[in-house]
Amino acid sequence: MGASLRSDRPGARGRAQVTADGQSVVLYDQDCGFCKWSLDKILAWDRSQRLRPVAIQSAEGDRLLAAVEPRARLDSWHFVSKDGKLFSAGAAAEQLARVLPWGRPLAAAFGAFPGLTERAYSYVARHRDRWASLLRLDANCELRRR
Repeated sequence: MGASLRSDRPGARGRAQVTADGQSVVLYDQDCGFCKWSLDKILAWDRSQRLRPVAIQSAEGDRLLAAVEPRARLDSWHFVSKDGKLFSAGAAAEQLARVLPWGRPLAAAFGAFPGLTERAYSYVARHRDRWASLLRLDANCELRRR
């Protein structure tokens, strides 16, 4: 599968090589306490285990994000669907919601208002240190183990 992601656009879409395990992949910043806390909540919601977390900084993260400029990889989270499509930042929210139980109404809202979704994501991402402080998180926040 060829990659066509433009890394200079945070909401860009593309394709990535995925494993054949039938799961979608959520790529997250392993050094961000707020990112890990958020991912933990997503994994708790994912009762059917359709998602697999992968650290952006890992070898697998490098492979999955080969189309993204290395210096831009930590600018946002990323979602790789089980068919290999890559979504980043706010553009990933709709796709993620589609695979979560009872997530379709939320996915429809994200899809109906992509500009608002992107702005909301950007706001939260720019202030993730502030959110971590409010939630009393540190960078060592551990992920939910399955």
